[in-house]
Amino acid sequence: MKSVISVLTALMIVSFTACNKENQQTSDSMTFPGEKHLKNLKMLTDQGENAEAYFSFDQSHLIFQSRHGSYKCDQIFMMDLQGGNKRLLSTGFGKTTCSYFFPDNIHFLYASTHGTSHDCPPPPDYSHGYVWKVYASYEIYVARLDDLTPKLLNPAPGYDAEATISPAGDKIVFTSQRNGDLDIYSMNLDGSDLKQLTHELGYDGGPFYSWDGTRIVYRSYHPKSVEEVTRYEDLLQKELIEPSNFQLWIMNADGSGKHQITHNEYANFAPFFHPDDKRIIFCSDIGSTDARKPVFNLWMINDDGTGLEQITFYKDFDGFPMFTKDGKKLVFASNRFDKKPHETNIFIADWIE
Repeated sequence: MKSVISVLTALMIVSFTACNKENQQTSDSMTFPGEKHLKNLKMLTDQGENAEAYFSFDQSHLIFQSRHGSYKCDQIFMMDLQGGNKRLLSTGFGKTTCSYFFPDNIHFLYASTHGTSHDCPPPPDYSHGYVWKVYASYEIYVARLDDLTPKLLNPAPGYDAEATISPAGDKIVFTSQRNGDLDIYSMNLDGSDLKQLTHELGYDGGPFYSWDGTRIVYRSYHPKSVEEVTRYEDLLQKELIEPSNFQLWIMNADGSGKHQITHNEYANFAPFFHPDDKRIIFCSDIGSTDARKPVFNLWMINDDGTGLEQITFYKDFDGFPMFTKDGKKLVFASNRFDKKPHETNIFIADWIE
């Protein structure tokens, strides 16, 4: 099987269409009134659905997931910071998510369902409301840029995904269902020294380390009432979660010192530390009035829950932000200026304090 995948992957390592000249332009016409922190905003992709773009440790490339063209479900790609030299990194089979480079800028990880089936898994059943799918077939894989053959990293029954790596270069943090619930775990880069960091009933996920590697910011939903617990557990049996009321939390890297930093009735997710390690940028539908079409923007908040500030002002979706380590660049995903309805592209901007 591995040799077959390797051959097929090699055949599919082709660059997809580079951004056209229009998208290569640096233009502040892509920002909206109020976006005072963004300058020289540039679109790096120009087709399909693209998300979760994260910088390599040397800040020279982005790794991201994309569904476009002949790809029926998300696959992992990389590109340079100008949107060029796009390259397929995953197998082209199954559905993938949550990719991240290792400190050596050669190894990378991602979650994929291809080990269970080469077909795209079934989409969420929206008869249950607005839900996300947490496929039990997701496992975390590691590969190299010079050998794309994926190798399993600490597999277990149930959902394993949402892995990121500490800027300190020593730990991986991820979400797993290996205990029956959706909790956050850490491990060494080789999968050893596995530790469970969250224990409350409910979903804990989307974790990112602070730049000094001492803390973790994450999103969480902990059902309280009997009705909430029953609904959460029933949905989880169907590999579903409801993202309508995620709150942001911070904990120490060993799982101690947990404290909540958002307290609202909205969906808060994709948190990431500013390089000063005192502020968190995140995505939220704060203030949305139409539950059928929420508006997601980027927001920033201090690590003690004070100082909430709106960063983007687009009337659809901005999300998945990440800073460079010097705080001078911000990358994020957005529906702004899409060629077709609901397309999502990757943007990069200069960050202005």
